[in-house]
Order: sequence, then structure tokens, then C-alpha cells
Amino acid sequence: MARGGRGDGVTPEAFARERRMLHGLAYRLTGSAADADDVVQEAWLRVADVEAERSTRALLATVVTRLCLDEVRSARRRRETYVGPWLPEPLETPDEGDALDDAEHVSVAFVAMLDALNPLERAVYVLRELFDLDFADVAQAVDRSEAACRQALHRAREALEARRTKNVTPRARRDALAQRFFTALATGDVAALMETLADDVRAVADHGGRARSIRRPVCGADRVARLMLGLATKNGASSTAVARVNGALSLLVWEGAALTTVLSIEGDAERVAAVYLVRNPEKLARLGSVMAGLSGA
Repeated sequence: MARGGRGDGVTPEAFARERRMLHGLAYRLTGSAADADDVVQEAWLRVADVEAERSTRALLATVVTRLCLDEVRSARRRRETYVGPWLPEPLETPDEGDALDDAEHVSVAFVAMLDALNPLERAVYVLRELFDLDFADVAQAVDRSEAACRQALHRAREALEARRTKNVTPRARRDALAQRFFTALATGDVAALMETLADDVRAVADHGGRARSIRRPVCGADRVARLMLGLATKNGASSTAVARVNGALSLLVWEGAALTTVLSIEGDAERVAAVYLVRNPEKLARLGSVMAGLSGA
């Protein structure tokens, strides 16, 4: 793990070197790219004049983690009134991304699983397992003892392993499946679409009560295929583009200049196991701005 100098203070250059890492940390802790932007900016305001008595990375990770924990606790209270399923806000992940943006650890399914952990378990797991901080630095970041952090990490590992299916399929083969899926949708080819779907495939939509969409998960290849083709028909006049979002090729749908849907899949080289649709306009505003050049509007 790269370390900053000790006792050097946090210079703009040092902060810039860690900004990508900090954004990745904040996104995994909050599930929100917009919140991650705000947290990283707030972190800079807080450490601009702080003398770093330990590594710059550890100091910045502590500040970002504590800001995120505050945000997560507030978000959990808001979540009590959230309408429908919750999915993480789509995050652009260019192909030139480094190991911090690997497809598995930023995928929709994985970030959603992280969200099921309690805030302490989530923070400890991300800091230790994904960003390789020492237990002493993890304990400092979450304001707990090292023993408590080890226990939280054990619980988090158990919880994630119980739900997680590690995808070892090479990216190129997963991309090929996504392209087959998107092509079948675009052409309305029912047979080709059915060939891409696992028998027990499920579709989940995050609308937050702010957009028309399915209200609960749809399961089974036939039902999911009809749902997807129905959506494709309704969006026939919209512009679409394929981009890498959350580490996977995803279909972006615009209505005029507004990004209205991000559709991504989870699967192996042969079959789609899950389809995720983000329709909540609050979760699409940032990505729509970032990806505006692809809309053709």
C-alpha cells in the first residue's frame, strides 16, 4: 500500500494523489457517487491545514470514513421511507481505471451487498480488505479498538460470503454476453434474448417513487424477457449508448437530454443472472452530466 510522508502536512499535491482512492472509498461506503464527490471535497477543506502525524493516506482515509459514517447513518434513516428496492448510484468506471476500480468490487451487486452490512462492518471491511489499511489505521478511522475491528471484519466476511458468488469469468466474455443482451433488446429478437437469460434470472429496478418502473423484482426468464422487450419498445424513440458503469458494460437510455435509465447485468460468460435498472432521476443526474456527450441530444 502506497504511503504518504509522515509529518509533512497535507499538501494539494498529496491530496491530489489520493483523490481517486478517496472517491473510491467514499463510494463504497455510501453507495452514492454524488455523496462521494461531496465527501472528498469536504475532506480537503478539513485537512488543508492539518499537520499529518501519520501517513497522509491513513489520515485522509480516517477523515473520509468518518464523514461517510455520518452520511450513512443519515441515509439509513431516510431509507426507511424509500419507495421500492435500493440500488447504488451508477458510477462511471473508464476502462483505464486501476485496481481500485476492479469490476467485482465496484459492481452493482457487490456495493448492494456492502449496503446490507451495518456501518461499522462496512467501513472495516472496505478499509481492510479493499484498501489494505493496517488494523491500527482502520481502528483509528472508525474510532474502535483493533479487537473490535477484527470482530467486525469477521462478521462482515461471513455475511458477504453467505451471499456472494465470485465471478471469475474474464471481462471480455462478460462484455460479449452484455453485447448479445443489448443487441437482442435493440432488435427485438425474443429467441436471442431468451438465450442470454438464466432460467432463474431476476430484474430489479430502483425508482425511488420518482419514475415509472416495476415496483418489485421480476423473476424467471420468460417474465424478464417480456419486461425487457416491453421497455425497449416504450423507449424506441430514445437515444441509447453503451458505456462502462460500475465496472460492467451498461446500457444508458436518454429521453431527450435527460438520462432516464441505466441498465446493467450480472452474469457469467453464458447467461444473465440479474438485470439492474436505475430509474430514480436523483441517482442519474450526476452520471447524465458526465456522460452527456454520448446522448446525441
